Amino acid sequence: MVHRGSSPRRLMGALAAALLCATLLGYGMADHADAGVKRCERHRVDAADRARTVTGSGERIVVIGDSWSVGLGLDDLAGSWPSRLDGEVHVAGFSGSGFSAWASGCGRVSFADRAADAVAGGADVVVVEGGLNDFDQPNAATDAGFRRLMEVLAGQRVVVVGPVPAPAREGAVRRVDLLLAELSTEYRVPYVTTTDLDLAYLGDGLHLTEGGHREFGDAVAERLATLTPSRPRPM
Repeated sequence: MVHRGSSPRRLMGALAAALLCATLLGYGMADHADAGVKRCERHRVDAADRARTVTGSGERIVVIGDSWSVGLGLDDLAGSWPSRLDGEVHVAGFSGSGFSAWASGCGRVSFADRAADAVAGGADVVVVEGGLNDFDQPNAATDAGFRRLMEVLAGQRVVVVGPVPAPAREGAVRRVDLLLAELSTEYRVPYVTTTDLDLAYLGDGLHLTEGGHREFGDAVAERLATLTPSRPRPM
């Protein structure tokens, strides 16, 4: 509506300002979308690079995990924590993924979505590590993703490794840890709680330093040595 007394010049100025705001908003949304696409593509490249790096010898261990397994933030992805495990270690990781179907914004990359491909080459033991990216997901979503994962891994010898209270997401870790522990008990697979670990983080308070990866990997390896992986069997 044009108010009485409004000049054509003032009206044109208002329309121009509105058009500029809309244009800038459009650019901002496009930049955000482009950043998301680039981030997901970077995660896919890192996942493929880490998957090609096999460490150790012995029984075939397949690690299904998130950015911690990939080694996001490290100069050498091969130094991520799974390299500390005792065996021939194959890593099927994807940064930002978790048990929940929508923990990641990069499509169908949840643990359950990637599990079949991860074990296609065989596995003596499957180590599932994660939970930090489920911090903002409802319990029902994490529950559903866990159950779907166990269905895919039926017949495999499985161990689940829970999240460490990284500073950036510390407040949500206890809830996720308790839920994963309960689900692991239900499916009768060993659960490794890591909430007691005090690790070294990068500046984001979420990803590990090289030393943090070594310490986490050694702790997981030590705790795995006391467990017997088992095939998922719901009660």
